[in-house]
Amino acid sequence: MEKSKPYVIMSAAISIDGKIATKKGDSKLSSKQDSVRLHKLRSNVDAILVGKNTVLRDNPLLTVRHTRGKNPIRIILDSKGSIPKNSKILQTSNEIPTIIAVSKKISKSNFNKLHRFPVEVIVTGENSVNIKSLLKKLSDKKINTILVEGGGTVNWEFIKQNLFDELIITLSPFLIGGNNAISFVRGQGFDKISNSPNLHLKSIKRLKNHLVLYYVKV
Repeated sequence: MEKSKPYVIMSAAISIDGKIATKKGDSKLSSKQDSVRLHKLRSNVDAILVGKNTVLRDNPLLTVRHTRGKNPIRIILDSKGSIPKNSKILQTSNEIPTIIAVSKKISKSNFNKLHRFPVEVIVTGENSVNIKSLLKKLSDKKINTILVEGGGTVNWEFIKQNLFDELIITLSPFLIGGNNAISFVRGQGFDKISNSPNLHLKSIKRLKNHLVLYYVKV
């Protein structure tokens, strides 16, 4: 692990055809057993990170439920600071430590909106959040482990920039299809298979009809 960044675990539940949500945003792919597993994982990391699109689509709390444990710090990548003020993330920011990472492109009105809430705003990057720089800043704050829960655009950035260490995929017994359904990895994609990160399958866990695949980067 590089000292300049936290240990990054990417996690997602996907359909057999690699989707994390339908074209209308339905992402209920996990089983109850898998949700308990995920929330135990959340309780053991310092922070959990998602992109703005996940907040807009799911309006998540990103807290620990289904098991006992501490809530991780919540980190939202939101280049323009456009997260809605009525989102659960902002509405509960007085209870759970929350960081909003924005770029220098954020408008003054959105900047002022965020500062009406007890969140920490980190500005990094010109037009979009500079993830590598952000990870360094988070490391400086003694955030040593981060769970990245997507979505597809954020996942691509971590993969493209080789900024993750571990990958946990829950393979769910569903087929979604559709060009507009949301894939686990979006973005431009690699031109060649050889450009993909080299992953080692560390273990497999069966949860009835779901398979949890644990990969580490070689």
